[in-house]
Amino acid sequence: MASLRDIRTRIASVKSTRQITNAMKMVAAAKLRRATESATNARPYQQALTSTIQRVAAGAGDVEHPLLTSRQAVVRVAVCVVGSDRGLCGGFNSNRDRRVEEFLKAQRAEGKEIILRTFGKKPRDFLRTRGWDSVNENGIVSARFQGTVQAMSDFLTNGFEAGEFDEAYVCYNAFKSTLTQIPTISKVLPLAITATEAASVDYTYEPNGAEILGTLLPLYLRTILLQAFLENEAGFFASQMTAMDNATRNASDLIDRLTIEYNRSRQAAITRELIEIISGAEAL
Repeated sequence: MASLRDIRTRIASVKSTRQITNAMKMVAAAKLRRATESATNARPYQQALTSTIQRVAAGAGDVEHPLLTSRQAVVRVAVCVVGSDRGLCGGFNSNRDRRVEEFLKAQRAEGKEIILRTFGKKPRDFLRTRGWDSVNENGIVSARFQGTVQAMSDFLTNGFEAGEFDEAYVCYNAFKSTLTQIPTISKVLPLAITATEAASVDYTYEPNGAEILGTLLPLYLRTILLQAFLENEAGFFASQMTAMDNATRNASDLIDRLTIEYNRSRQAAITRELIEIISGAEAL
């Protein structure tokens, strides 16, 4: 049986841990609100941009653009994994990492060469330990991701147009709710645009639809990538808040159990002392 001193030390240690997890939960909750607003507010913009591109494509007719060109034979694929730099977020990283590893194995089984790029320390470290080499690893250094998204967009655009790879995918955790983040793998190149026309509306484009699409398509790609980063950030803080809340509750339960154990041990010690005193008095 542990001594009273050992139990007191453990109670103090668990209380310190509970203080830390509760503080992390509060910080994650505060950041989650802003991250959720950013992710949800960006969705209508992406939808509106998609609708605009579809209308322009309908008016422009057959448009040839490097980002729209599908390759007959897919030999090399680029895979960009968006993760986090930190842990303590439940299964947020592990769920995505398992999904990504399954996807990479499937691509390799089809004989495709993989160009892997990670954004965040956690996916980089996981894939490295599993024998997957990633190039140009990047941490999530910008809170709003503009620089990171631009670098990622340039990498995909330049590499695809130069023929360095034939398809490109982005892997991230899509934010559905505070308790649900869905590991998602989206094909981003070549871009898929379905031409649709709004009913009873005839648009006139200047200078012309092809040139407008040439400007909108790179913007569309950056918008898709930015949305992936925003969804991933909201999912991270949601998962971290939930994990730290569970940790705080578990710490409180453990403190209660240790307190009961301490009181029982203390009562037993007092009882033994009383018995010893009474026995000594009767011996006299």
